[in-house]
Amino acid sequence: MTQPAAKHLILDLLVAKDGEPLQVREAIIACRLFGLTENSVRVALARLAAESLVEGAERGSYRLGPSAVELSEELTAWRTVETRLRRWSGAYLMVSCISLGRVDRTALARRERALEMLGFREWDKSLYVRPDNVEGNVDTVRRRLTKLGVEPAAAVFVAMGFDTAQEARIRALWDGEALSNAYRTLGAQLEDWLARAPELDLDVAAREAFLLGGKAIRQVVFDPLLPEPFVDAAARAAFIECARRYVGVGHRIWRALFDSERPAAAAAPSAAAVSRLH
Repeated sequence: MTQPAAKHLILDLLVAKDGEPLQVREAIIACRLFGLTENSVRVALARLAAESLVEGAERGSYRLGPSAVELSEELTAWRTVETRLRRWSGAYLMVSCISLGRVDRTALARRERALEMLGFREWDKSLYVRPDNVEGNVDTVRRRLTKLGVEPAAAVFVAMGFDTAQEARIRALWDGEALSNAYRTLGAQLEDWLARAPELDLDVAAREAFLLGGKAIRQVVFDPLLPEPFVDAAARAAFIECARRYVGVGHRIWRALFDSERPAAAAAPSAAAVSRLH
């Protein structure tokens, strides 16, 4: 797995803190696990602050800044993502961005990221589609898209009655088999790690939990949440449940790591310390 940059590692830690400040000491401990220096942590914090992605909290600590709060709320909601699902009637949600233009590259990137996060795919030029099986109604979808960065002028509506060829084109926009296989494969990796984690030293367990846990969370956050028969919905549900257990264990491991590095902490952490966290 790719080693995280200090900037991304700090942001991930702050999101995991769920609103609580991150101490600089904790950021240094975390980055050290990945071979990053204390200086790189302080440089990353300065750059994040300049971009309003973090801001000072209590002395020697930081919290998410205004530019990151809304996206963070979306990311931390992954644990309850299944509550957004409802029975699919066969209709589709459509978003037309034809009137928005593509000249502003920053706005375009923000728009496309928002559409991807909500599972939309481009069916025709500037026309995006997904099954209408999420949220309570189209107004809720419209509000979420706007909150994530889609311009309010985008047309969001429900469509149905496509002919056979059009329906086939829409369904081909997602690789449902690959998604279903990913649920099973990544779920098996999480279960395997949970089984062997008690044997790992605390620093090794923390590093591995961060890398594999981040991969699992990204899978959920960017999952299109397709209904049957696009994907194996039961496999997805089992994977998300496993991811919740995994991340819970990972958080306990990281808290133990931070506690072990306090000045009053006793001997170096061992595999036994990880075993007690399960």
